[in-house]
Amino acid sequence: MQLPVMPPLRPMLAKAFDDLPTGDGWLYEPKWDGFRCIVFRDGDEVELGSRNEKPFNRYFPELLDPIRAQFPTKCVVDGEIVVPRADGKGLDFDALGQRIHPAESRVRRLAAATPSRFVAFDLLALGDRALLDAPLLERRRLLDVELAAVHDPLHLTPSTTDAAVAASWFTLFEGAGLDGIVAKPLDGRYTPNERTLVKVKHHRTAECVVAGYRVHKDGEGVGSLLMGLFDDDGTLHHVGVAASFTAAHRRALVAELEPLTHDALDGHPWREWADAMAHATGRMPGGPSRWSATKDMSWLPLVEKTEASDGNTPDKALRKLVLKGGAVVEESLSKYSAENFSYGYRIEKVDVKVLPVTNYSSQISVTAVDGGKSSVEWRGAFYRGDPLGDPPPALNDDAAIAAVSGLYKLGLAALKKKLETGS
Repeated sequence: MQLPVMPPLRPMLAKAFDDLPTGDGWLYEPKWDGFRCIVFRDGDEVELGSRNEKPFNRYFPELLDPIRAQFPTKCVVDGEIVVPRADGKGLDFDALGQRIHPAESRVRRLAAATPSRFVAFDLLALGDRALLDAPLLERRRLLDVELAAVHDPLHLTPSTTDAAVAASWFTLFEGAGLDGIVAKPLDGRYTPNERTLVKVKHHRTAECVVAGYRVHKDGEGVGSLLMGLFDDDGTLHHVGVAASFTAAHRRALVAELEPLTHDALDGHPWREWADAMAHATGRMPGGPSRWSATKDMSWLPLVEKTEASDGNTPDKALRKLVLKGGAVVEESLSKYSAENFSYGYRIEKVDVKVLPVTNYSSQISVTAVDGGKSSVEWRGAFYRGDPLGDPPPALNDDAAIAAVSGLYKLGLAALKKKLETGS
């Protein structure tokens, strides 16, 4: 590959503002809720560059041939990879996150089941000319000409210089899953890895219940507060986290919340959730079968219904748990050994608001120890909820580690109580 702008290249970024800038000299575009991607094409060679500079090629193979067929022979194009919802009503970021997976077989399957789209919004090189120092006005004019005929799965983002139109988009596009509006100076050059653009995102406020907290990964203070809202029936729903505290604030929060931690689970509205999630992500040894839909599933308080198939056959056995409220957990069995009292499983689909991870796999094994007792080992591997770029606090490494660690602790505690008390 020989291009005037070569990979890796970090994309130009945006700084958050409360209001759209107005006046002459601005170009407005929808802010797409996807994975930022810079496409490098030199003939048949194509590289899909990610924000962390690692290629996307293996995860989105369905985009490569359309790019070869529709993009200029030599070009560098900045844009976003998105996945539309199955019902055609907006974008599905959760389905997009599931596309980042180490197993090639699953990548191929998801490429067919949830195909991606690429939305172009900037041109960084064309032919042998680098355009990084060209003003956006010229880059956008060339982009409109070169990509005028692209079609699905490639798209050219809409744009306008009319602030009133952009303001209407801000409201109109929200229901489609877009993230807001980006404003770009028309005379601006392309500045890799610098926040020289303006973004205005959708914001809502609500009075929430602080239902608990997660300890920071360094063990010092509060990492995040677990937020909840009551519905009309009095059920407390998890709606996210509050995080990004300074080190001093994290320590102060521990002292402030300490009086509330005594006997905190007694009567807590999420106590059943803790028990349910401990089971929902893996069959507890000695408990009901996690793979058979014919078994009594009443021990999962938040499960509305289950669907299962193929017994204990690895790579075939599947189960779908529909939780009360509509959340879905889909799992597949990766290994099973009745002789060794162990099994492994993968979560194929889960809303990151339920468990902020992607590419989750786990193994549970039981071994005998002295005194007629048993030792249960629960291991897991996973990526954070947003595996790329600059994740929000609710989907970063801290949130993923805290959620899975808390899940394991609660699950093993629930298992111990169940075996010791029979309830």
